[in-house]
Amino acid sequence: ARSQDLAPCTTCGRCFAQDVLLRHDPICKKVFNKKRKPFSSLKQRLQGTEITAVKKQPPQKKQPGKKSNWRQHHEDFINTVQSAKQVTKALKEGHPLPPPPPPSINPDYIQCPHCSRRFNEAAAERHMKFCEEQAARHAFAAKTTRQALGKQPVTQKKTPTLTAAVLSLQKRVQEGANTGKPRPETSPGILQKTRKSLGVSTGKKSSGEFG
Repeated sequence: ARSQDLAPCTTCGRCFAQDVLLRHDPICKKVFNKKRKPFSSLKQRLQGTEITAVKKQPPQKKQPGKKSNWRQHHEDFINTVQSAKQVTKALKEGHPLPPPPPPSINPDYIQCPHCSRRFNEAAAERHMKFCEEQAARHAFAAKTTRQALGKQPVTQKKTPTLTAAVLSLQKRVQEGANTGKPRPETSPGILQKTRKSLGVSTGKKSSGEFG
């Protein structure tokens, strides 16, 4: 009979007696309608310390996940296993080794526009700057070399001059012509050969050409 006198609360749904429900209903509405502030354990710990405020770090953005290329990895694995089996079979039977499988291109790698090599994301970022500087240096060096070769003056060949040895031979030949007894080592033939080796014109072939 006592349970029949209980009535549910319109706010929380619990059942109370009529006299208790009259006291409970306004309190229950007040509690449920009031918005409680979220409790911060950090602020609670910082109270009474020198650290009064802490800067909130911005939430990190989630990087978009890369597409899985499991199918290509699976095919590369199968090709590698088949190639290894062919090599083992060729070694057992004494046949020449089969050619290696073609290298697979990793789609996750980034190709350098200067040297066409492929790197992962972190390595490509470092390499591209270095490779760009090297390519600019090589281009500048090649340009300056071409300009230097184009402006290089053509050197003219100098005409050979008479040396002291030729002058001494001329003097001996002249003395031999005056005495009429030329020495064999100072004959005009030796002088003529010396002049030819130096590229000097011999002129008239006479014993008195130096007289």
